[in-house]
Amino acid sequence: MSFKGAVFDADGTLIDSMGMWRSLGRRYLHSLGIETEQRLDSVLYAMSFEQGCEYLRKHYLKKNSADDIRAGIFAMIGDFYRYEVKLKPSITGYLEHLRQRNIPMVIATVGDRELLTAALERNNIAEYFSAIFTGGELNTTKHEPEIYFACAEYLGLEPENIAVFEDALYAIRTARKAGFVVYGVRDDSNLYDTEDIKAEADYYIEEWKNEDSFDGCRQ
Repeated sequence: MSFKGAVFDADGTLIDSMGMWRSLGRRYLHSLGIETEQRLDSVLYAMSFEQGCEYLRKHYLKKNSADDIRAGIFAMIGDFYRYEVKLKPSITGYLEHLRQRNIPMVIATVGDRELLTAALERNNIAEYFSAIFTGGELNTTKHEPEIYFACAEYLGLEPENIAVFEDALYAIRTARKAGFVVYGVRDDSNLYDTEDIKAEADYYIEEWKNEDSFDGCRQ
C-alpha cells in the first residue's frame, strides 16, 4: 500500500451522480421557463453548491434570495439522493479493502453535506468515513488546495502519504500540485478528459477493484 490515508471525492467517484449535477442549474432554470447561457453547466460545475446558488441569483433570478433558490433546487434533487442515486460499481469492496488495512478515510466534496450523508447512509457506506469536508463550509472550491489540506490536518498525515481519489480534471490538478498521491477515477462525465486525467494523475482507475494498489495503471 503506497499511502497511509485516503481522501475521496463523492460525486462521480463514490456515487454515480454526475449526470444530475452537471445539468442541475440548467434543469432548475428551465423548470421555471428561463433560458440559459450555453456554457452554464461548465460554469457551475466547479463551484460549491452555495456559490452556484448565488451565481443563479445574480445572473438569472435577481428577485429571488439565494435561500429560495437553494430550496427550489433541493426540492428537485432531494429525492434523487435520498432514494435513487447508486454507488459506483464495486466501490464498497475497495472501501472494505482499505478498512481491513487500517487506512483512515475521509470525504472532500463541493456538494451538500445533508444530501451526501443521505446517499451514503442509504447505500451503506457512511461507516467507512470518519469525516466529511465540504467546500461550502470551508468557503473554498477544489480549484484551491485548502480542502485537501484540511483533510490532511485531520488525518495527521503529510500530503505525500495521502491518496486523493478524484474524477474531475481540475481537482486532480489541484491535489497533485499540492503534493498528494492522486488517483484519477473514470466516470462517464469525464471521458473527454481521459487522456489529460491519465497525464496529470499518478494512477488511473478504470474501474474499482480490491487489489492492494493500482500500480499497473500508473502513468
